[in-house]
Amino acid sequence: MIRRIGKILAALALTAASTVIGVTATAGAAHADGCYTWGRTLSEGMSGEDVRQLQIRVSGYPGYASRIALDGAFGPATRSAVIRFQQAYGLAADGVAGPNTFNQLYALQDDDCTPVNFSYAEWNRCNSDWSGGAVSASTAKFNALVSMWKLQAMRRALGSVPLYISSGFRSYACNSAVGGAAGSRHLYGDGVDLTGSPTLCRMAQQARYHGFTNILGPGYPGHNDHTHLGNSASQSWSAPNCGI
Repeated sequence: MIRRIGKILAALALTAASTVIGVTATAGAAHADGCYTWGRTLSEGMSGEDVRQLQIRVSGYPGYASRIALDGAFGPATRSAVIRFQQAYGLAADGVAGPNTFNQLYALQDDDCTPVNFSYAEWNRCNSDWSGGAVSASTAKFNALVSMWKLQAMRRALGSVPLYISSGFRSYACNSAVGGAAGSRHLYGDGVDLTGSPTLCRMAQQARYHGFTNILGPGYPGHNDHTHLGNSASQSWSAPNCGI
């Protein structure tokens, strides 16, 4: 908690400093971060690994029933996601990722690149090396990271309330032990089950705006006690008791 507060205070100080010295929209980010540091302002038409890193962090802001590609190409969809992110945090919403946008992202991420309100440990209570699932360990861990950033966006939209994870990544053995579906998204690392408050329906309904293509909740067989979110290739939403 102390480290997170320190990161937030540092980001606010940097934002204030940039205002004082008149940093322009073409300036880079004057910050060194333990996870990833952007070195240039990003806008539509640009490409590169720095764009892809930005896309990962704004992947929870694609709009209703949409998602953005993590392809390193800053197109219209990425610009729209950046605007929604900026609006969510009270920044100038111009769709250009500059120092203020980056400073907000720095304040939101820990040194292992996970968002501050979620962790690999709570996502993976199955086996610590992320092996044994439907994809390689590195892919499962990356898929989990992207889903965490989507949840971070959803958490913000719900009023920055805590979201409680009851199950995340599962190996085939773990999935079988809990009676999971044969093709469960948990096996890919991006599946997550949420319990507690907000209500299960509220979470299922809100998830439609944050890039989740697999949403299962109350009214769907076996899901009356949790809301499941995942990132399947095609859209699969079913929570009949929630109007989905």
